[in-house]
Amino acid sequence: MGDFGTIITAMVTPFDAEGNVNYEIAGKLAAHLVENGTDSIVVCGTTGESPTLTWDEEYQLFVEVLQAVGGKAKVIAGCGSNSTKEAISATQKAAKIGLHGSLQVVPYYNKPPQLGLYHHFLAIAKACPELPMLLYNIPGRTGKNLSPEIVVKLAQIENILGIKEASGSIDQASEIRRLTPLDFEIYAGDDSLTLPLLAIGGKGVVSVASHIVGNQLQQMVSAFHAGKVQFATEIHLQLFPLFKALFLNTNPIPVKQALKLQGWDVGSVRLPLWEEGENCTQLEAVMQELNLV
Repeated sequence: MGDFGTIITAMVTPFDAEGNVNYEIAGKLAAHLVENGTDSIVVCGTTGESPTLTWDEEYQLFVEVLQAVGGKAKVIAGCGSNSTKEAISATQKAAKIGLHGSLQVVPYYNKPPQLGLYHHFLAIAKACPELPMLLYNIPGRTGKNLSPEIVVKLAQIENILGIKEASGSIDQASEIRRLTPLDFEIYAGDDSLTLPLLAIGGKGVVSVASHIVGNQLQQMVSAFHAGKVQFATEIHLQLFPLFKALFLNTNPIPVKQALKLQGWDVGSVRLPLWEEGENCTQLEAVMQELNLV
């Protein structure tokens, strides 16, 4: 049903000085990402501050980013919700707009049992069968882990193509890889685990760091698949301090600071997120060491 590539950028949402969505900068940033290593863009995911965006803002972002990339990359809608009905509505609208896929996060806060998770994702997939779906498991944000056993059941659904696995557990990713068909795509949810995940059969990464080093990440993945594992490891180790620095504070606070250090007018984050100067100083030092500023 479509290939999202190896480097998927979970794009930030730019705001202006008044805290409104800056759609013009969003379009320019999306085009820049596609020109610098990004195969697909997730709009309105966690990195895009989806918890504090309105649905109207999200739909407008979908339209603006889709127009900006001009068919050069896939656009994936962050349509997840802890309300199945709401997730279905958002996904159907994304399909009508013409987006290429959806990212569906594990329902947060209400902590459903595993069968509840299965039926949640099943209902969305059935309601919008024409739109490819990536599952999104991030228990540190949602309070609930999507078990490998349920992922295996969901992998049997035609339009569920893969998973963004952000549990941080290589063991869990290995179990998913062991039990699912090889065409079920596993993406790292943490930049620092991209290379380890490739080694166990992963497809790529849904990345934050690709805002800054998208081309280098593509180079790392290409080197790995070409059998140049040592070179891929060298790239990974070189970028590792940046991977960690981008999570010195809650995502997307650091990556927005990083973009501003490079001259991007992406604005601040929306409350209750808050920027802190000390962590930004550490991030800037890492970026200077890598000649990124």
